Amino acid sequence: MGLALDEPKDNDKVYDQDELTFLVEEGLMSTCGTIKVEYIDAGPKSGFGITSTNPIDGGGGCSSGSCGTGGCG
Repeated sequence: MGLALDEPKDNDKVYDQDELTFLVEEGLMSTCGTIKVEYIDAGPKSGFGITSTNPIDGGGGCSSGSCGTGGCG
């Protein structure tokens, strides 16, 4: 799973938090469970971290409890 700019699709769930809107594909929610997105302030290495309750092994996805580039679905 990764972060990207996108328009809502029919199979997306839309979540608004603070001033941000998140789109999550419905199938991804059933596969990865609860997904947490947080900003990590680490100086020049700052960025967003994504974790899920049901990590997926292999394929560059949700291994080790973290969804990274490559996708959870």
